[in-house]
Amino acid sequence: MSTMTYREACKQAIRQCLLEEPRAFMMGEDIGDYGGCYGVTKGLLAEFGPGRIRDAPLAESGFVGAGVGAAMGGMRPIVEIMTCNFALLALDQLINNAATLRHMSGGKVGVPLVVRMATGGGRQLAAQHSHSFEGWFAHVPGLRILVPATVTDARHMLRTALREADPVLLFEHVFLYTMEGELDDTVKAVDIDKAAIRRPGKDLSILTSGNTVWKSLEAATALASDGIDVEVVDLRVLRPLDDETIMASVKKTHRVLVVDEGWRSGGISAELFARVCEQAFDELDAAPMRVCTAEVPIPYPKHLEDAALPQPATIAAAARQVLGRSGRMPRA
Repeated sequence: MSTMTYREACKQAIRQCLLEEPRAFMMGEDIGDYGGCYGVTKGLLAEFGPGRIRDAPLAESGFVGAGVGAAMGGMRPIVEIMTCNFALLALDQLINNAATLRHMSGGKVGVPLVVRMATGGGRQLAAQHSHSFEGWFAHVPGLRILVPATVTDARHMLRTALREADPVLLFEHVFLYTMEGELDDTVKAVDIDKAAIRRPGKDLSILTSGNTVWKSLEAATALASDGIDVEVVDLRVLRPLDDETIMASVKKTHRVLVVDEGWRSGGISAELFARVCEQAFDELDAAPMRVCTAEVPIPYPKHLEDAALPQPATIAAAARQVLGRSGRMPRA
């Protein structure tokens, strides 16, 4: 085991991809001399040169479109969008082009494009830089949606994604960049199909991803002092969802809490509810609950931002509610 920051893990992932894959290059806003808005690409321009670390103009539709074209032409582009809020300016390229060309060409044309972007709140960057739109993109067939929560996933998911024949969107939570964590040196590749059990338990399943994995783990630790044994499922992949791992957890604990930094209305939390009810309804001992971001644009003041986002205390309180409204006695 070694220790590094999530930011450094992302940087080393990019570096490895550029070293191993001669067709790979990176393109995005301020990724060259500036080193990236979050410092992820610092030093890569000096190492790889402007041919492979390309600063793009502030025109997401343009440079994402260039990435789509490069991927169709046989390259392996890694495109960085500064924040997922700005990805909305490239929806036409991502959804009408990258996600559909395999289907519209009868399987003849793929778009092996990887798009990295920061997501989420907690850094007081206000509404236009702090939302979580990974659930929106998970609605779209043709895209694979990855949400690395750990240093090991941040280090290795990109390499696996770059080998995909179709577009992959990687959402890196802005709050995690400075987080230090253990990197498992024995891991050389990461499965981008499967969820991961970050904490096993028997009383309640928390289904979550990204930064709320860590908040859920903190809540689980607090609940353990009251004798409540929580299982934390890191979804990791929002499209396609790993139904097998999710349902296995539900069938073990018989109670579900979904924690999502996206909004409740029309969000990924609703999709998870539907799937659990469709596939494991008879296993439930209580109605599922969810903790989501308040239905407001993310506020700038810290006390309001904290109040809007899911927090360990609100997660723990919701977990107690699920357990308290159980319709029958806990199973052995």
